[in-house]
Amino acid sequence: MSPLGHHVLVFDSGVGGLSVVAEIRARQPDAFLSYVADDVFRPYGNKSEAQLRARLPGLLATLVEMLDVDAVVVACNTASTTALPPIRAALSVPVIGVVPAIKPAAERSATRAIGVLGTPGTVRRAYVDTLIADFATECHVLLQGSTRLVAEAEKKLSGQAVDMAVLREEIAPLFAGRIGADVDAVVLACTHFPLLREDLQASVTQSVKWIDSGAAIARRLSAVLSEIVARTLPDHPETAFLIGPDTDDARAKAFSDYGFHRTIGLLPQ
Repeated sequence: MSPLGHHVLVFDSGVGGLSVVAEIRARQPDAFLSYVADDVFRPYGNKSEAQLRARLPGLLATLVEMLDVDAVVVACNTASTTALPPIRAALSVPVIGVVPAIKPAAERSATRAIGVLGTPGTVRRAYVDTLIADFATECHVLLQGSTRLVAEAEKKLSGQAVDMAVLREEIAPLFAGRIGADVDAVVLACTHFPLLREDLQASVTQSVKWIDSGAAIARRLSAVLSEIVARTLPDHPETAFLIGPDTDDARAKAFSDYGFHRTIGLLPQ
């Protein structure tokens, strides 16, 4: 007989949500996870708000019905800061989104100079401006958007070498000028970017705290699941569903390393 527990869907545009999966498994090891990567529509960071709001509520509603989950983690800053209200309205299960870790970065900065590194679709949102106004008014805040770093994280998880020149070029604006020289904390406001944490640190000469929201998401999920009655879990392996053709062996191994021992491609119509 299958054990009792909770079935959780972790959703992202690609492999970035695996950084959140690692935190969830550390805090909630009894949760049964399914993963969906919306590869065919990646990167979200260069999509408009209208495009994401048109796509995500219906797609996630279909996935929840297909997989019969207890909760959804939208492990994508761009999707969370853009489309979380309509997603929640479309689903019958709790939805946990990602909040850029601006508050803890401001609290941990000794120099009062912080960076926010996300996709263009995240750093230009009013939601980020509100977080800065609420929690970082005493800090100088530098914003930098990049989709190239998303591609580098995808490459890394597929076993390819990270292009360090790309990393240095993409993050250079955060450390330029007098304020940049003082930056001692950077918010990783894209779930892909914690996968590059060591590479990012190797790309700069100053001491920097690289801060993400993964642990906070895991804590919030634990609180939500504590209010939901456990039920019989699926009797199949934890599975990663990849929307699009990108299901090669190297990528399947990356998901297997995070506990998803079955990978299934979902070809869009």
